[in-house]
Amino acid sequence: MSKQRILIKYGGNAMVNPQLQQEIAAQIFKLREAGFEVIMVHGGGPFINKALEKAAIKSQFVDGLRVTEAIAFAEIQKALIGEVNADLISTLNHNKLKAVGLSGKDGGMVRAKKYHHKSAEGSIVDLGLVGEITEIDDSLVNLLCEAGYVPVVACVADGADGTSYNINADTFAGKLAAAVKANQLIVLTDVDGLFLNYPDPASIIRELDENAVNKHMGTTIQGGMIPKIQSCMLALKEGVGKAIILNGTRPEQIATYVIDNEKIGTTLTL
Repeated sequence: MSKQRILIKYGGNAMVNPQLQQEIAAQIFKLREAGFEVIMVHGGGPFINKALEKAAIKSQFVDGLRVTEAIAFAEIQKALIGEVNADLISTLNHNKLKAVGLSGKDGGMVRAKKYHHKSAEGSIVDLGLVGEITEIDDSLVNLLCEAGYVPVVACVADGADGTSYNINADTFAGKLAAAVKANQLIVLTDVDGLFLNYPDPASIIRELDENAVNKHMGTTIQGGMIPKIQSCMLALKEGVGKAIILNGTRPEQIATYVIDNEKIGTTLTL
């Protein structure tokens, strides 16, 4: 594979704000022009919350993971594929990209099974239709990338028995990045990286290795940052070259980091 491949996990406010959506699309165009292949994985937290609220279903989280009953899953799938993915494709195509909307289901790309969550106390928590990935077939993504398309993937997948599962988007991104042999994984969030004392800009941790991650886990690293950091570490262990957490509300950071090699965000290393 001659071209460098970048997987971008897209989430947070950058998804909700149309202006930021356009700016991120422009950044991806820049990466494509510079010769990179780009794959996107997205969640849809804010859209899902809104869809569930509209359907009068309460949102529940355990350790940053969404509890997904069958009734909630139907709404989640509609929001992720019918709204978020479709809108994202329109935005990217409008910005001179050739984007293709997918979910883990397409072409049987991602297989999943029910995820059994272990809480901090060690008990098993039933999260409903939340899945963990068992295998990934990278052929469809490779085909699209090589033909010059930008695959945009929503994180739902089917089990061997046909049951559909909602999969944490950060985890999904890390696993997919490894499976498609991405050179870099970029996780977009709403902050400039991991802070030792949020929001003091001087306290940004620029680099974290595995020992530091273990030391900060549950204290400095908490809530939604847990699956983000874990997915980065997982991707690195499975062969992804670089993993970084960047601020998606400042889209210019993407090209600054990839093309200009500037020290921004929080870089994860083994």
